[in-house]
Amino acid sequence: QVRLAESGGGSVQTGASLNLSCAVSGRTLAGGGMSWFRQAPGKEREFQAAISLHSGATRYADSARGRFAIARDTQNSVLLQMNSLKPEDSAVYYCAATRKYALASLPHNYEYWGQGTQVTVSS
Repeated sequence: QVRLAESGGGSVQTGASLNLSCAVSGRTLAGGGMSWFRQAPGKEREFQAAISLHSGATRYADSARGRFAIARDTQNSVLLQMNSLKPEDSAVYYCAATRKYALASLPHNYEYWGQGTQVTVSS
């Protein structure tokens, strides 16, 4: 079993930065991919960024490209650096992992999920 735990959320003002971290424990993810999704109240879970655990290749949603950066920090953690935050970025951010796909963007492609961390951006 793979367990994921997010940290680093918080309340910030427009234009600020936040760094989210996803710690992986349990069984090792030898390949596949990890990603970040977000979900605002009343909305569907939305893909933000993914990273291939084999090649390090990345993929971003249009809303994240140029402002967010996903990176593998250690063997057991993935980061999401978020810059120039806007109120519309407010959501619960989830870390997800899959053994099957490298850069998937759909929630049903991921077998493992964290509990989420709240990000609130005020104007």
